[in-house]
Amino acid sequence: MKTKKTFYVTTPIYYPTAKPHLGTSYTTIAADVLARWNKLQGKDVFFLTGTDEHGQKLDEAAKEKGVKPKEYADELVKDFKKAWKELNINFDEFIRTTDKKHEEAVKKIIQKIYENGDLYEGNYEGLYCIPCESYYTEKDLVDEKCPTCGREVQPFKEKAYFFKLSRYQKGLLDLYKENPEFILPESKRNEIMNRVKEGLKDVNFTRSKFSWGVEFPMDKKYVLWVWADALTNYISALDWPSGKNFEKFWPANVHLIGKDILWFHAVIWPAMLMSAKIKTPDTIFAHGWWTVNGQKISKSKGNVIDPLEISNKYGTDSFRYFLLRAVPFGEDGDFDERALAARHNNELADKLGNLVSRVSTLAEKYGIEKAEQAKELDSKETTNKVSEHLESFQFDKALNEIFSFIDKCNTYVQETSPWITKDKKVLYRLANAIKDASILLSPFMPETCKKIAQTFNFKIDIKELDKPLKVSKIKKADILFKKIDTEVNNNQDKITNNKKENINKPSAPLGDSKEIVGIANMSTIKFDDFAKIDLRVGTIKKVEEIEGADKLYKLEIEVGKEKKIILAGIKQFYTKDELKGKQVAVIMNLEPRKMRGVESQGMILAAVSDNHSKVILLSPDKKIDSGSKVQ
Repeated sequence: MKTKKTFYVTTPIYYPTAKPHLGTSYTTIAADVLARWNKLQGKDVFFLTGTDEHGQKLDEAAKEKGVKPKEYADELVKDFKKAWKELNINFDEFIRTTDKKHEEAVKKIIQKIYENGDLYEGNYEGLYCIPCESYYTEKDLVDEKCPTCGREVQPFKEKAYFFKLSRYQKGLLDLYKENPEFILPESKRNEIMNRVKEGLKDVNFTRSKFSWGVEFPMDKKYVLWVWADALTNYISALDWPSGKNFEKFWPANVHLIGKDILWFHAVIWPAMLMSAKIKTPDTIFAHGWWTVNGQKISKSKGNVIDPLEISNKYGTDSFRYFLLRAVPFGEDGDFDERALAARHNNELADKLGNLVSRVSTLAEKYGIEKAEQAKELDSKETTNKVSEHLESFQFDKALNEIFSFIDKCNTYVQETSPWITKDKKVLYRLANAIKDASILLSPFMPETCKKIAQTFNFKIDIKELDKPLKVSKIKKADILFKKIDTEVNNNQDKITNNKKENINKPSAPLGDSKEIVGIANMSTIKFDDFAKIDLRVGTIKKVEEIEGADKLYKLEIEVGKEKKIILAGIKQFYTKDELKGKQVAVIMNLEPRKMRGVESQGMILAAVSDNHSKVILLSPDKKIDSGSKVQ
C-alpha cells in the first residue's frame, strides 16, 4: 500500500439477485477492517461498496417476479444495506449502477475508449453464462458447463462492438512486472500473467438482445455489456473525471474481490483505464472462497450460510473475528460452526472477556495507581507487527499478534496475583495494556472495543497507544461474550446458546472464596478437575527473598525424593520462620512457569477469605511423610 495520507478501498459491487451471503460478507468485512485501521492512522479514507443492477441476469429475475428491473433491484438493495448495518460495516458510499452519475461516467469512459480507436463493430459467436455475465469458448468449459459457477451456458450469436483487449497485452504484462503488488496474492499474479502471455482476444463490449443496461453512446441499438458498465463504478463513485474525490483518492489503494472475478479486474479493467488514459489502481487482492464441509456453497445443496443468522447467534464481533482469524485471506476456507463456537468460547470469552472482567472487577475494588509499564506488557512491538500484517492484508496474522499480547496480559495477571496483593500499580499496568490491545483490535471488533474503552475510560485512537492511561474510577465490566454450549444430539453436532447461569457467568477473579486457589502458577483449580491432579504433601525446606519482588517468596519444597522450587505470593501473610518446616499440599503435574526469572515448578494450595484479607495454606493437621498422596 501507499504511504500517502489517503486510503481508498473497494469491494466488488454485488448482484442484487439474492440476499447477502457468507462470501459477500467476507469481502465487505475485510474492507471495513482496512478502512477502520487506516482511519486510526489518521488518514482520509473512502470505503466504497454497492450493487451491480444491469444485465440479462437481473432482467430475467425481475421478469420472473413480474416487476420492472429497477423495482426489483430497489427491494434487494434494502437487504444489502440492512445486512451491512447489522454487521457494523461503515462504508462511505453505496454506489448503484442505476445511479445517474454512474451511468454518465460509464458513457464518458466508453467515449474516451472509442476516441482512442479501441472499439469496433463486428460479429460475435460463442457461448455465454447468464449468471456470471461472461463469454466463453468450448475449451473454457468444465464438463460442458461454466467454469466459474458450474451452470449451463447458452449458445450466443449477435452483432456487437468489440474492445481491442489484444492491443494491451504488452502493457498489461509490463504493469504486472513493474508493479508486483498490482495482483495479490502472488499465486494469482502468476496465474494471470501466464494467461495473458498466451495471448488476448478482443472482448464483446455490447449487447443487443435486451435493453436493461447503460445505453452504448455511439450506437443506441446497443446497451453495454454489464462488466464494461460495472467496473467503472470505482471511478464514478469518486465523480470522475473532475470530482474532488477523484483527485483526492484515485488511484485506489486496493480493490478487494473474490478470486472468481479476478480476470475482469486484473485484465479488462486496467486495459480500459489504459485506453482512457487513467491511472491503474495500486492493488487488486483476490481472496479465496468459503466452502461448507468441503462443498461449494449453493442453494441447491442447502448449505447457504446466512451471515445475519450467525452474527445474531454469536454476536457481530465474534462473526467478524472468526472470518478473518480462521483462514489466511488469500486462501480458501471451510466454514465450520463448531470452529466458530470454539474460538468464541476459548479465545474471546476465556482470554479477552475474562481478562477484562478480572481486571475491571479488581480495579473497582482496589483502585489503580499510575506506574511505569512492565516490559512484558509493552505494546510497541505488537503494534508494529499488526501494522505490517495489515499492510500486506494478513488479517489472521494481525489478530494472532493481538491475542499473543492478550496472552501476555493473562500471564501477568497469574504471576502478580493482584487479587491477593491488592497492588494498584499492577492493576494500572494491566488496564493500560488492555487499552493498547483494544485500540489495535478495534477495526476487527468495534463494538466490543468500544465497551472496553467505556469501562477503562480511554479513547479508541492510535495516539492513545503512546499515552499512559489516565487514572480514573473503574467499574466492573459487563459480560463481553456469553459462552456457547456445544452438545452432540443424534450423532450430529448441535450448537445452541447456553442458558445455564454457570456458563454465561464469566470466571470469577482468581481468589474467589468459592474455589481453592493455587499459590504459585496462580491458576484456579475447580473440583471437577481434581481427578487429573497429582496432589501430594511437601515440606518447605528453604524460604528465600526474590530481588525486586515484594510479594513473592521462593520456596524449596521436599516432596518425597524430589525437590521442587515454587514461587508463592504469600509474603504479606507469612514470615520466613513460619514457613520453614511447614507441610503443604503441592500440585506436582503442572507445566513449569517462569516468574521474575525463576522457574516455578508447581503449585501450593491455600484458602482465601471472601475479602482477600486472609490467605491460609492448606496443611495436614498432623505430620505425615513427605510425598504422601492427597486423596
